[in-house]
Amino acid sequence: MGKIARITGPVVIADDMRGAEMYELVRVGEEELIGEIIGLENAHATIQVYEETSGIKPGEKVEGTGKPLSVELGPGLIGAIYDGTQRPLLTIRSKVGDTIKRGVSAFALPRDKKWEFKPKVKKGADAVEGDILGTVKEGKLVEHRIMVPPGVNGKVLEIGAGAYKVEDTVATIETSAGKRDVGMMQVWPVRKARPYKKKLDPTEPLLTGQRIADTFFPIAKGGTVAIPGGFGTGKTVFLHQVAKWADADIVTYIGCGERGNEMCDVLVHFPKLKDPRTGESLMERTTLIANTSNMPVAAREASVYTGITIAEYFRDMGYNVALMADSTSRWAEAMREISGRLEEMPGEEGFPAYLASRLAEFYERAGRAVVLGGDERVGSVTVLGAVSPPGGDLSEPVSQNTLRIVKVFWALDSGLADRRHFPAIHWLTSYSLYTDSVEGWWKKMEDDWKPMRREAIAMLQKEAELEEIVRLVGADALPEPEKAVLESARMMREDVLQQFAFHEIDTYCPPEKQLGMLKLVLNYYRNCVDAAKRGVPTDEIKKLSVRKAIAGMKRTGYEEFPREQKKIEKQLEQQFNEILKTKKATEVEEKVSDESGGLNE
Repeated sequence: MGKIARITGPVVIADDMRGAEMYELVRVGEEELIGEIIGLENAHATIQVYEETSGIKPGEKVEGTGKPLSVELGPGLIGAIYDGTQRPLLTIRSKVGDTIKRGVSAFALPRDKKWEFKPKVKKGADAVEGDILGTVKEGKLVEHRIMVPPGVNGKVLEIGAGAYKVEDTVATIETSAGKRDVGMMQVWPVRKARPYKKKLDPTEPLLTGQRIADTFFPIAKGGTVAIPGGFGTGKTVFLHQVAKWADADIVTYIGCGERGNEMCDVLVHFPKLKDPRTGESLMERTTLIANTSNMPVAAREASVYTGITIAEYFRDMGYNVALMADSTSRWAEAMREISGRLEEMPGEEGFPAYLASRLAEFYERAGRAVVLGGDERVGSVTVLGAVSPPGGDLSEPVSQNTLRIVKVFWALDSGLADRRHFPAIHWLTSYSLYTDSVEGWWKKMEDDWKPMRREAIAMLQKEAELEEIVRLVGADALPEPEKAVLESARMMREDVLQQFAFHEIDTYCPPEKQLGMLKLVLNYYRNCVDAAKRGVPTDEIKKLSVRKAIAGMKRTGYEEFPREQKKIEKQLEQQFNEILKTKKATEVEEKVSDESGGLNE
C-alpha cells in the first residue's frame, strides 16, 4: 500500500509502492478508483486511472491488488453491456441509478445465476489445455463451450452434469502439480494475448452482404480492416450493417470514445435488430462495450483490450468472431493525453512516439488459428477498426499508421456522402490485399470473379479520367464510345455499388446475387461500347428499356433474382440486336439514297 504524491488529470503518481509490478491493478484514493500501473521507478509508481480523478487529494491511499487488469470470461458475456473496464452497466444501474458513481464496482459475470452444464468428456479421460469439458446453452444462439484453462493438462478425476454458478467447480483434473479444480469462469489479463497452436492463412471471406465490400474489396476471416472517414460519411451505420449481416458467429462491438448519441443508437437498436439467419435478437450473439466520449479518457485504452480479449476467448471455442472498434482515433487521442500528462517527448501532431507499436499490438491479435485442445478446432478474430481523422484528412498519423498494418482499406469519401451515395466507400482509394487469398473460395461460385472485378474497377478508373476531360470541354465533345463508358460506369455506381441500408431487400445482398448483378452491368457495358463503336448514338442506347430493368435488380428478392436475371439477359441481347439492325438498315437506306441521287444528277 502506498499513498498519492501528485495528481495530473487521469495520471496519479504514488510513493511507497514497494513490491508493485508493471500493469498491476490498483485501487486509488478513499473511493477506491480503478487504476493501472504504467510506470515504475524504485518505489514511485505512475498510475493510469480509469475513472474521474477530481476531488482526490495527495496523501490518500493507493492499494495494490496483486493482479493485472483482467477480464472475467465465462457464461454471461453474450448480451451483456460493459464499460471499458468490464463493469456491467445494467447491473450498476440497478445499484446506483442512471448515473454511474465513482468507485462503484460489480462482478462482470453474474454470481447468483445458475447455468445448466452438460459434460462432453467422461471421468478418467485425458484433458489438455483448451479441451472442451462441456457446454452451457447461453441464450438461444450460442453454445458456450467450457474449456480447460491454458497451462492445465492431466486426467479428469471428477465431472458431472448439473446447474452451476460460474465460480462452482464443474470438473477436477489431476495435473503434475496436483489436483486442479476447474470452474466455468476464466480470468485473463487483457494485455496478454491468449495462446493458440498455429496461425493459418486467411482463405475464406467474411461475407458482409455489402456489395462493394464483398465483391470489390473483400475481407478474409481473421483479417484486419481500417474504415477511415470524416464526420457524416457513414462509419457507424456501415459498422452496424457489418455487425448485423456478417457471417460471424459472435460479434464484439466496442464504442471507444464515440459520442453518446451514437453509442445510445447501438444500445437501443441492437436489441431490436433481428439476426437474419435465425430471426432472434442480434444481442443473442453480441457483446457490447460502451465507452463514450464523456467517460474518463483513460478507460478508452482498457476498452480496446477488453474487447479483443473477449473476442479471443470465443475464438478459442472454435467460433468466427467479428470485432468492431469505433473508433481507434479516440483511443489514440486518449494515448496522446496520457502521454502529455506524463511529459513524454511527443511524436507527430503530439501523438506519442509509440503510437504505431500500440496499434500494431492491437491489430496483430486478429487472425485465423488452430486453437488449443486435443481436437482440431479453428477459430478466427476479424478486426474492423473505424478511424475518424479530423476533417477527413487521411494524412494524419493515426490513419497513416493504421494503413501500414491493416490489409483492407475501406476509404469513406465525404464527396460521395454529400451526394447521398452510401456506403460512401470510394472505389478508387480503397483496396484489399486479401483478393488473391479468397480467390479460391469465389472461384467455386464463379470462375470469372477476379477478371470481372478487374474489368469493373478499370471501367470506373476510365470514368474518373474522362470526367477530367468533361470538366474542361464538356460531355458533347467526347466520342460516342467514351460517352458509352460514362453511361456504363454511372450504372455500375448507382445500380451495384450504391446500397440502401434501410431497404427491406437491398440491405443485404448474398454473394450469388452480387455476382449476377455485376455480370449484367458488365454485359451491358460491353454491348454499349460495341454499339457506340458501330456508330449507334449513346442517346439512342439510353432509351433502351433494359436499363430500367437492370436498375431494379437491387429491389428483387434473392429467390426471384435468378429467374429475373435470365429474363434481363435475354432482353439485353434482343434490344441491342434490334438497335444494331436498325442502325444497319438506316445506313443501307442512306447509301441507296446517295447512289440514286448521283444517278439522277
